[in-house]
Amino acid sequence: MSELSSTQDSPPENAGARRHGAPSPKAALVVGAIGVVFGDIGTSPIYAFRETFAGPHPLALDTLHLLGVLSLIFWSMTIIVSLQYVTIMMRADNKGQGGTLALVALISGRMGRKGYGWVAVMLGVFATALFYGDSMITPAISVLSAVEGLTTVEARFQPFVIPIALVLLVGLFLIQRRGTARVGKLFAPVMITYFSVLAVLGLIQIVQNPGVLVALNPWYAVQFFMTDKLLAFLALGSVVLAVTGAEALYADMGHFGRGALRIGWFGFVMPCLLINYFGQAAMIMGLEAAAAAEAIQNPFFLMAPEAYRLPLVLLATCATVIASQAVITGAFSVTHQAIQLGYVPRLSILHTSETEQGQIYIPFVNWVLMIAVIVLVLTFGNSSNLASAYGIAVTGAMLIDTCLMAVLFVAVWRWKIWIVIPAAALFFVVDGAFFGANLTKVPDGGWFPLLIGAIAFTFLTTWARGRKLMRDRMSEVALPIEIFAKSAMNSAIRVPGTAIFMASTRAGVPSALLHNIKHNKVLHERVVILTVEIAEEPYVDPEFRTQFDDLGDGFYRMVLRYGFMEETDVPAALKKVHHCGGDFDMMQTSFFLSRQTLLPSKNPSMMIWREKIFSWMLRNAATAMEFFRLPSNRVVELGSQVEI
Repeated sequence: MSELSSTQDSPPENAGARRHGAPSPKAALVVGAIGVVFGDIGTSPIYAFRETFAGPHPLALDTLHLLGVLSLIFWSMTIIVSLQYVTIMMRADNKGQGGTLALVALISGRMGRKGYGWVAVMLGVFATALFYGDSMITPAISVLSAVEGLTTVEARFQPFVIPIALVLLVGLFLIQRRGTARVGKLFAPVMITYFSVLAVLGLIQIVQNPGVLVALNPWYAVQFFMTDKLLAFLALGSVVLAVTGAEALYADMGHFGRGALRIGWFGFVMPCLLINYFGQAAMIMGLEAAAAAEAIQNPFFLMAPEAYRLPLVLLATCATVIASQAVITGAFSVTHQAIQLGYVPRLSILHTSETEQGQIYIPFVNWVLMIAVIVLVLTFGNSSNLASAYGIAVTGAMLIDTCLMAVLFVAVWRWKIWIVIPAAALFFVVDGAFFGANLTKVPDGGWFPLLIGAIAFTFLTTWARGRKLMRDRMSEVALPIEIFAKSAMNSAIRVPGTAIFMASTRAGVPSALLHNIKHNKVLHERVVILTVEIAEEPYVDPEFRTQFDDLGDGFYRMVLRYGFMEETDVPAALKKVHHCGGDFDMMQTSFFLSRQTLLPSKNPSMMIWREKIFSWMLRNAATAMEFFRLPSNRVVELGSQVEI
C-alpha cells in the first residue's frame, strides 16, 4: 500500500521529463480536464436555479429569497466543491488515483481488519452502489433540460422535446462500443466555449443589476433561514443541484492530476458558473412580477437575446451530451475497479483504444444504463420531475465521503483531535443538511436512486460474500501442493510442454489439477500453479509483478500481482517472465481452468435468496479465459462442485 503523498501531483502530471523550451504539459491537462471532468457540474445552471424557485417547493421571487438562494449556492459551492473535494479530498490520493473505492482501499490498507475497518469498506461499497443510480439520472436530466430549451425558441417544439432527447441519448449509448477517443478531442473546445458563454451571459445581466453581488455575503443565506426556516431547509434539496458532479472531480483525479483540476476549477470553471448563477438572479430581479414569474420557468435560456437562443440550445445540448458521456465512462471505470476488487463478477470488457489503457467499454453496463435512462425519460416526462429524483444519491455519496474523510483524518493522516472535530463537524453539518433536505424528495421520485442503490448494494455484497465462502470451502478440502507434487511423480506420466493451472488462492492444489491427473493420468514437464492477485492500490510496480516458488520436479507456484486500475493480461505478463523453468512459449503452453457449480447446502452460510442470487451471478459471469485474456485455443476447462 502506497504512502499518502501531499507534496507531489498525480502521475499523469509528472510523467516524463519536459524538454527544454517545450510548453508545460499542465496546460494540456487543464484543457483536457475542462473537456471531460467538469461537464456534470457545468450543466447544472441549466436547471439548478430554476428548480429552487419553480420546483416542488416554490419560493417567492423577492429580494430576500433571490439573494438568500444565491448566497446558498455560492457558499455551498465554496464549502463542498472548493474546500471539501478540491482542497482536502484531492490530497487523499492512492498512488495518484482518487474516487471512493480508491479511498476505501487506502483506508483499509492502513486499518486492515482491525477495529472498524470493515465499516469503511461497507460505506465505500454503498457509495459505489448509489453512484449507479446517479449515473442513470444524470444523462436523462441533463439532455432533457437542454432540449427543453427549444420551447424558449418556439413553444410549438414542446411535443418534440422527448423524442429528440431520446434520439440523442440512444445514439450516445450506441456509439460507446466505438470508443470516445476521437470524439473526446472535441470535448475541450466545446466545453471551453460553453463555459465562456455562461460567463458572458451572466456578466451582461450583472452589469445591468450589480446589486446582486451582495449575495456573496453569507448573511443573506442566514437571513433566509431566519425568516423562512422550513422553506429554506427544503430549498437545499434544489440548491444541491448546483454542486452535483463534485465527486467526479475527485474520482477523475488520476486522469489529469490534482494540480490541473485545481487550476481548471479555481481559474476558469468556478468563476464562469458563479457569474452565470448571479446573472440569472440579476435578470429575475430586474423584471416585473409577471415577467419574472414567466422567466423563472427557464431563466438560463432567457438570458440570451432571442436571436441567439437557438445556438445556445444547441451548445447546451452538446455540453449535456458531453457531461453524460463522462458519467457513462465513469460507470465503466467504477465497474472495472469493483470487478478487480472482488465486488462484481467478471464481465466482458472491451478495449476501445490501442494506446489509452483506461478507454474501456462494458456492454452489460452500457445496455442497463441505456434502458434505465429511456425508462426515466418516458416515466418522468420533463427535467423538473427528474430533479425530484436527482440529488438524493449524490448527497448520500457526499455524506459517505465525509464519513470516510473523518476516518482518513484520524487513521491515515493522524491529525490532532482538536483539528479533526471542527473540520469533520463542518462537513457533516453541511452534507447532512443537504441529505436531509433531499429525503423529502423520496415520495416524488427520490425512491428511484435509493432503490437502484439498494439493489446494487445487495448484488455487490452478495458476490463478495459468496466468493469468500466459496474460496473458504475449497481451501478446506485442498491438498497441500508439496504432498501432491511428490505423489504425482509416481502416479502420472510426464509429457512435453507447459501446463498452467489457474488458482484463486496461493494455498493448496487447484481442483483442475486434481481432476486432470484423475482423468488423464498425465502431467506436463512443467506445471505452474498461477494465482492472480489484485492489490489494494491502483498500480503495481512491474518489478514486483511476479513472484514464484520452485517446488521441485518441474512444479512451480507463481503469483501475478495487479493494481485495481490495471488490466489482467496474463499472456503479456508471462512473456516477460524468463525464470520459472524458462521462457513461456504460448504454442507449447496449455491453460487449465476450474469452473465451479454450486450445490444446495443443508446448512447454507448465506440466506437462500442470496445464495440463489450468487449462483445466478456465477453462472452468468464472463469466463476466466476472457477476463485474463487467455488464447482460446490453448484453454481447457474442468468442472467441480462446491457447497457454500
